Amino acid sequence: MLEETPGAAPGANASRLWVDADACPVAVKQILYRAAERAGVALILVAHLPLQVPQSPWIRTVQVARGFDAADKYIADAVAVGDIVVTADIPLAAAVVDKGAEALNPRGEHYTRANVQSLLAMRDFMDTLRGGGVDTGGPRAFNNADRHAFATQLDRWLARRAP
Repeated sequence: MLEETPGAAPGANASRLWVDADACPVAVKQILYRAAERAGVALILVAHLPLQVPQSPWIRTVQVARGFDAADKYIADAVAVGDIVVTADIPLAAAVVDKGAEALNPRGEHYTRANVQSLLAMRDFMDTLRGGGVDTGGPRAFNNADRHAFATQLDRWLARRAP
């Protein structure tokens, strides 16, 4: 199952904002909606659940079939150099960076070639600990500082792509 809502198709050289939307905080999505409108950049939210988004020529959704990492695979296959992906999924961020695109965590952490492999190794280590029964805790609650850090990094990306 693959459903798309209508939205503006970006030009061949236009950068796009991709969102791994199933677990993306609502506050981050709201920032993204406003940024897409303000900057005139295509925003594509990919999820296995149907999404309610504002009516806009800049915003569209893609609903993928349920399945392990279906949204991640869709994004990794579709992303191009110049695009940015908003995701907390480090393996997806690593795939995106490997393709020459950028990745940004909803808390404002910018994934780069310099940091994504070490973050991936740490994620795998923590996963091994959890698999062995160690309680590693979960992420702290999303807060205003996270929202501000995300908005700042997004604004930097938008400024770099502006003519």
